[in-house]
Parts: sequence; structure tokens; C-alpha cells
Amino acid sequence: MRKMIGWIGAIAFAICGLPQAVKSIQDGHSNGLAWGFLGLWLIGELFTIYYVWEDKRKLAPLIFNYCLNIVFLGVIIFYKVFPRM
Repeated sequence: MRKMIGWIGAIAFAICGLPQAVKSIQDGHSNGLAWGFLGLWLIGELFTIYYVWEDKRKLAPLIFNYCLNIVFLGVIIFYKVFPRM
């Protein structure tokens, strides 16, 4: 049960970046997002996944969360750097 709750939380937390990634794709830009926010988000995801990588089995929900967030963040940063206006 505890593992299932961890996975539900990780999935919910991971997909919270999805609406912004979809909006960036639809709009063709990410102009409303500050570089400070994006940079801190990216640093947080990368450093945390580096930290938890050693114990992959116990921390699989967190690793899933961080990997998926890095994908969404990559989409958002792409449209921040290369707006399709």
C-alpha cells in the first residue's frame, strides 16, 4: 500500500508540468515563464535525480518523477529559446 501511494504521488507530481509543456507547444513559445524559475527547476530535478540514483529500487517513484519532469522542462525551455512566433 505504501509503495502504491508513493507511485500515485510521484505520477501526480510528475505530470504537473504537462499542462505547461502542452501550452508551450500549442502557443509556440514559453514567454510567460521566467528564466530563474526554469533554471532552478532544472537544477533541482538534475541534482535530485543524481542524488537518488544510487538506490534505484527503493526510489523508483522519485526517479520516474524527475525523469518525466526533465522531459517536460526540456519542451518548455525549447519553446522559451526558440519561440515559434
